[in-house]
Amino acid sequence: MASLLTLTFSQPVRNLAVGEVLITRGEPGGDLYVLESGKLVVERDGVDIATISEPGALIGEMSVLLGNESTATVRAQKASAVRVVRDAVAFLERQPLVAMRVATLLAQRLDATSAVLVELKAEGKGKANEGIFNRLMSALSGAGK
Repeated sequence: MASLLTLTFSQPVRNLAVGEVLITRGEPGGDLYVLESGKLVVERDGVDIATISEPGALIGEMSVLLGNESTATVRAQKASAVRVVRDAVAFLERQPLVAMRVATLLAQRLDATSAVLVELKAEGKGKANEGIFNRLMSALSGAGK
């Protein structure tokens, strides 16, 4: 399957200086970003939760696909360049190969997250944090929707 960099080759590029914010938590989403180069950090409530440095990485998909505000702030840790997919929902509707690649990436993330949670639950069996793991597993399974 073609990479997101290949599939978004015609999209405009935005260059980010060190420290520049790409996405601000709480602001409306709508655009997707694909990392061309550099290093980004994802932060939520003052906690760095991810570092993005792999060319072709997808950024901003949660707010686009869920139709809500951005859930995290994304900032350039190094000078970076991203492809900008404006009005991403309309773009995905017109580009089924891109939509399929996004769905595949999200399924891979969910699979990896589930595997880590199962491992953590097995390690913490009978410990006080078991309730947290049960809540996480319930959230991943879609219970309560």
